[in-house]
Amino acid sequence: MAQVKLSVRQLEVSDFENIVDYFLKSHDNFLLSMGVDISKLPSREAWLNVLMSDFYLPPEKKSFYYIIWLMNNEPVGHSNINKIVFGEEAYMHLHLWQTEARQKGLGLDLLKLTLPYYFHTFKLKILYCEPSAANAAPNKTLEKLGFDFIKSYDTIPGWINAYQTVNRWCFTEEKFKSLLYS
Repeated sequence: MAQVKLSVRQLEVSDFENIVDYFLKSHDNFLLSMGVDISKLPSREAWLNVLMSDFYLPPEKKSFYYIIWLMNNEPVGHSNINKIVFGEEAYMHLHLWQTEARQKGLGLDLLKLTLPYYFHTFKLKILYCEPSAANAAPNKTLEKLGFDFIKSYDTIPGWINAYQTVNRWCFTEEKFKSLLYS
């Protein structure tokens, strides 16, 4: 088997369409498994405009921030944060676009490469992640990396989500620093 090279980078304008297409071109069952309310998905043009309107803002003013995940230098997914309170906290999302890249343990290594961007760029004290409780893959990845499980509860976790049960996980600045030096 060929060696897989994983890397990450900040979002570029050329990535916008991949992010939007991941959602707009995915099968309904896949979207539902992530807790997406399909009726809330914006049009392609509207979504691209939202991404562009936030792209050039400084970190202190951003509503969201994306890291592109690469396998052998090809984009295969992204992680992003939103609900950003600069110098305090943010909420993270994890998405592997390529079906063949899922459930192979790649998310853990990609997430390790991603965390420095969030903690350093936004000077975070705490990072939350609230995947659907029914979506095993991100929950396992967060646990393996050392995120602390806080609680399960019912909510609408994001602007394109349905009401659902989510698991709230958190990762502190202290844990991040220990991960860097372990």
